[in-house]
Amino acid sequence: MKAIGVLEVAANVAAIEALDAMLKAADVEFVTTERALGGRLVSIVIQGSISDVQEAIEHGKVVAARLGKLAAAITISHPHEEVQKLVLHSAQKLNK
Repeated sequence: MKAIGVLEVAANVAAIEALDAMLKAADVEFVTTERALGGRLVSIVIQGSISDVQEAIEHGKVVAARLGKLAAAITISHPHEEVQKLVLHSAQKLNK
């Protein structure tokens, strides 16, 4: 993984809208999602080049903030292999 981005949004519908914006904004790939608090808090993970992930996360933040649902966002360039394992483990749960 060159870079991963995580956008945390406080509503499932807002997360879907933010993901749509991120995927349209840059050449990134949706990796996985994690839900907490009964789906009221959704973390979306994307991957791609550092610049594309940064651009996508910024677009997602704008959408989520416009909806009043932005909780947190981060871009990690060259994630440590243990972080990669965590993300891949989450992605495997999503694909089952």
